[in-house]
Amino acid sequence: MNRYRDWLDQAHDNLRHAEHSVQAGDHAWACFAAHQAGEAALKALHLRWGQVAWGHSLLDLLSTLPDKARPQPALLEKARVLDKYYIPTRYPDAHPAGPASRHYAPDEALQAIGLAREVLAFCENKSLEA
Repeated sequence: MNRYRDWLDQAHDNLRHAEHSVQAGDHAWACFAAHQAGEAALKALHLRWGQVAWGHSLLDLLSTLPDKARPQPALLEKARVLDKYYIPTRYPDAHPAGPASRHYAPDEALQAIGLAREVLAFCENKSLEA
């Protein structure tokens, strides 16, 4: 059974969580949830193309897609930005002092959500080609 649709639905749920986190003022969690939306969308796309993908790096997940599903370099750069939100958004020892939440601002969270939307749209479009 191919669970492509489950992963894509999860990506949408993660994106909604990111949006709710911004509204609640939880900018670090919004950034992390945006990353998670991109990760779930890319894992869905891999499944749609008949591959199983592991790992958490959006850059790696994009780079290992089949040739016909590979993105333009601009999307790789956006994935590189989102990848920076995987660990430091959750761990205080990733920063010089204070909790992780202290180090993320509303504009950064909104940017992360925008980037995740682009990754999700790419995945949905490429899924139609599979």
